[in-house]
Amino acid sequence: MNKRIYMWGGLLLIFLACKLDTSASTPTINLLATLAASTPLSADSTAQVVASVSPNVEPLGQIAFTCQVFKVTAMNQVCIIQADGTGFRRLTTDNKRQHYYPSVAPDGKSVIYAAFREPNIYEIYEVDLASGSVTQLTDRLGNVNAPEISPDGKSVVFKLSIANSNQIWLMDRDGSNPHRIPKASGWDPTWSPDGKTILFASDMEGGIQLFSIRMDGSELNKISSLPAMRGRSDWSPDGQFIVTYSGQSWNRDVYLMNADGSNAHMLSPTGGNSQGPSFSPDGQWVAFTSYFDHYGDDHGCEIYIMRVDGSDVRRLTNNDYCDYQPRWGP
Repeated sequence: MNKRIYMWGGLLLIFLACKLDTSASTPTINLLATLAASTPLSADSTAQVVASVSPNVEPLGQIAFTCQVFKVTAMNQVCIIQADGTGFRRLTTDNKRQHYYPSVAPDGKSVIYAAFREPNIYEIYEVDLASGSVTQLTDRLGNVNAPEISPDGKSVVFKLSIANSNQIWLMDRDGSNPHRIPKASGWDPTWSPDGKTILFASDMEGGIQLFSIRMDGSELNKISSLPAMRGRSDWSPDGQFIVTYSGQSWNRDVYLMNADGSNAHMLSPTGGNSQGPSFSPDGQWVAFTSYFDHYGDDHGCEIYIMRVDGSDVRRLTNNDYCDYQPRWGP
């Protein structure tokens, strides 16, 4: 009898020891920290990125962005600045309407953006940078935003919200022939450099990730696998890389990945709540929004740039209001 008691007692002690060891060896995984520290770029990918960085190349072109001049979302404006931080100016003039999601045309001569017209109706406009003349492109399609002109200058991609459904649409450059891209449910669309594919964010498979699709709705592919994704992303001019951002509120960071979603790696310095990245036309730099100098202040976001390897971070704007949604053009 005593032998049986000893035997069962021993087995019980072994079982408890195994449980304790298992609990100690399987802590809760922080996916964002794992991506930042434990998934560096592969040797081949690192070589590609380093080779693409030219330390002596200074930033060129211009960056359009949303400027919250009046510190009220409903009165957002569109501004532009040269990539070296000079030439800041406001492009929109109506103080009583919201303007946002600007994007510089491929030829650098105009900026396209969305603006409030009436409840549930936003329109897409294009402003000529030389003359300041504004052209309305849409007419009561609904709640539209995030327009971007195709690399060949002939088409515009944008998001349209209809009955709680976010859809990716296309139209001709003059606003004619608006139509939905089949199967493209999401937001924040952007063109591939060759103009054949559109990258966008979507929650069609649950959590938010990046997807790519052809203009006719074919070849729908899931690209990313990052936690806590949001949307605004961009393709490098050579088509090899994608920048995006990920993270919980006030703890977001810019990530770089290969165009197929592999080798995702944090690019921006931590601690700035960085988001909304955009490649420079030469692929040497990335513009983004961050709060490095005013962390925690709702009006503290500014436009920054950094080299494509994450070095040489520079602040471009210096205002007492929020500057965000940068889009870089020639």
